[in-house]
Amino acid sequence: MSDENNHILTVDTIHTYIGQFHILEGISLTVRSNSITVLLGRNGAGKTTTLKSILGLTPPREGKITFNGKEIQGKRAFDIAAMGIGYVPEHRAIFRNLTVAENLRIAERKKGDLERRSEFIFGLFPDLKRLYKLPGNHLSGGQQQMLAVARALVADNVLLLIDEPSEGLAPILIEQMMEAIRELSAATTVLLVEQNFIMASQLGEDYYIIDDGKTVHHGTMDALVEDQELIHQYLGASVRVRGGER
Repeated sequence: MSDENNHILTVDTIHTYIGQFHILEGISLTVRSNSITVLLGRNGAGKTTTLKSILGLTPPREGKITFNGKEIQGKRAFDIAAMGIGYVPEHRAIFRNLTVAENLRIAERKKGDLERRSEFIFGLFPDLKRLYKLPGNHLSGGQQQMLAVARALVADNVLLLIDEPSEGLAPILIEQMMEAIRELSAATTVLLVEQNFIMASQLGEDYYIIDDGKTVHHGTMDALVEDQELIHQYLGASVRVRGGER
C-alpha cells in the first residue's frame, strides 16, 4: 500500500446506526488515488451502509471520513457529492419514465457537463448513444445498469462509489461492465462493492473484507486470491487464479 499522501479517501473508525441498529461498528479503510478498491463481505455485512456513510446518506455518529484532504463526515449528502464523489446505487436506480438523455442530463452539476463528457461516456457505453431517446423502462436490465453508471460519469467526479454493478446481469454483460469499469478507472478512482468474487478479483487492486459491521481484513487482491482459507472463512467462495476457471 502506498503512503497516505496518495490516499484520496480515508475512513477512520466510523460507527453508523440505522434507527436503533448499530450497523457499522468501527469501519476503517483507505482508498488510493487512481485505483480500484473492492469492499467484500457476505450479505448484510455492512458494505452498502459503508458507501452510504461516506456519501452522508446514512451519516456516521462517530469517526472521521477524509476526502481529498478534507473532513466530510457531518456534511449534507448534496455537498459531499458536489466535492466530486459519484454514487451508483444497487438495483439500477434510474428514472424509468425519463429517456436516456433526460436521465443523463439531470445528473449535470454544471450546465454543459453532459456535452463535455458525452464522448467519454458513449465510448464506454455505445448502446446508450443508440438508445438516447428511449425511456428507461424500455431498456434491458444490463442497459439500465450501464445508464446508472453513466449518470455518475456526467459530472466531473474524481471518486466513484459503485454498489453491486453485476447484480442480475448475464455473463456477457458482466464482461462488458468489467471492461467499462477498467476503462473509467484510468481517469477516476473507484470504490466498488461487488458480491461476484470473480469480477471483484479481476478488477480490484486492493480489498477490504467487512464482517458484522467491522473491518476484519485488508490487503492486495493478488494476496487474497492466493489465500483460500481467508476466502472461505469470510466469503464462502473458492478461487484459484485470476484469469481463467475458478
